[in-house]
Amino acid sequence: MADNTLITAGFLPLIDVSILAAAREIGFADAEGIELVLIRESSWANVRDRMAIGHFDVAHMLAPMPIASNLGLTPFDTDIIAPMALGLGGNAITVSSALAATLSPVPSGALAAGAALKTHIDGLAESGDPKLKFGVVHPHSAHNFELRYWLAASGIDPDNAVEIVILPPSLMADALERGSIDGYCVGEPWNTLAQSRGSGQILATKNDIWASSPEKVLGVDARWARKNAPALAALIRALHDASLWCGEQGNLARLAEILSRPDYLGLDPEILHASLTGPAGYEPHARAATFPWQSHATWFYTQMVRWGQVAHQPSHVDVARRTYRPDIYREALKNAGAAIPAASSKVEGALGAPTIVGAGRSMLQLGPDGFFDGEVFDPDHVDAYIARQRTRDGHD
Repeated sequence: MADNTLITAGFLPLIDVSILAAAREIGFADAEGIELVLIRESSWANVRDRMAIGHFDVAHMLAPMPIASNLGLTPFDTDIIAPMALGLGGNAITVSSALAATLSPVPSGALAAGAALKTHIDGLAESGDPKLKFGVVHPHSAHNFELRYWLAASGIDPDNAVEIVILPPSLMADALERGSIDGYCVGEPWNTLAQSRGSGQILATKNDIWASSPEKVLGVDARWARKNAPALAALIRALHDASLWCGEQGNLARLAEILSRPDYLGLDPEILHASLTGPAGYEPHARAATFPWQSHATWFYTQMVRWGQVAHQPSHVDVARRTYRPDIYREALKNAGAAIPAASSKVEGALGAPTIVGAGRSMLQLGPDGFFDGEVFDPDHVDAYIARQRTRDGHD
């Protein structure tokens, strides 16, 4: 261990820290000559800020957060890259049991759930009752964008028909139980926990809204990456091996036990096992779950534009696309026998069923990757997509 390269990583207590935890605890990092130090944080803002001031070399990070940093939307001038994703799926929209009762029987799927919620919200507006309040973990999060996308496509104005507030993930279930919020969009295990308490019910999952969609990435300080390219490649290999391990059903009980420790999530292993196998559908490996698709980055950028976080211009599209680094991922794993997509971007929402694609000398199954409203995002036609969204939102 003394000869290993020290890499310090920040994380939040969520199921999708699994790959990092397994890399450390099962020995994949050590096998690659990495001493991986994992530091638990309480909020995404803390993770972002501690990376900016050099406390973390890498981090378990919200998928849109490196893009926001590189676009100058954060307090510090920090160049962050995302050379690897940490999985697909794994979050959900949960509402209070009281709200679920008003929608009873609770509809299945994002389309029906959105329609039922719209009817309820319209009724609140007509009677002059307070707006529903939903929690998300950060403005620059997949949670915020997915919640807004779902609401808007269901005919609910996210900026006016409801109130959206920011809370750390670990506070969501308590806030729901107390009645401080009516629902939230958050990563597991905080949806399963609310259901187990009887205080909440999952209304729609991330995969209901956008199937096979990204959640967290490995955020890396770009300066550190340039100075430590071999160490970063070794870390990516370790995390890739950990993703294979986490993807095996036979390892889930052990993984749940690891995550239950106080320095990780500190929750009952049964809750964590249920989160790993439950409806939110966290996928640590299959369907190129760790590949940093530049089309994912570009879609997140379009949502930043849509909701007024940044002005649209061609240079911003380039910044978003270059934040995700499939080239680094490919180079690190080129001799590891991994099935790696040959393309760096794809049309999102085009695959209605699992599809076999070429991956170098191997074959890889992707999809389905559809949006619940039938929309398709072509990363080569960003202007048209943004214009279409603006029209749908009544801005043009």
